[in-house]
Amino acid sequence: MGTSEIIPQEIVESKILFMRGKKVMLDRDLAALYGVETKVLNQAVKRSITRFP
Repeated sequence: MGTSEIIPQEIVESKILFMRGKKVMLDRDLAALYGVETKVLNQAVKRSITRFP
């Protein structure tokens, strides 16, 4: 997926889950939206945890 593509709102919303009263996304779904492997996304989160709420 190119960086200039806009992802339809319905697709993003369909990936949001409610757990313990909070909105969350699975790492595999978020990685797919960014067009990277799940492993790569998890490494980025570990390196810069403050950028990911």
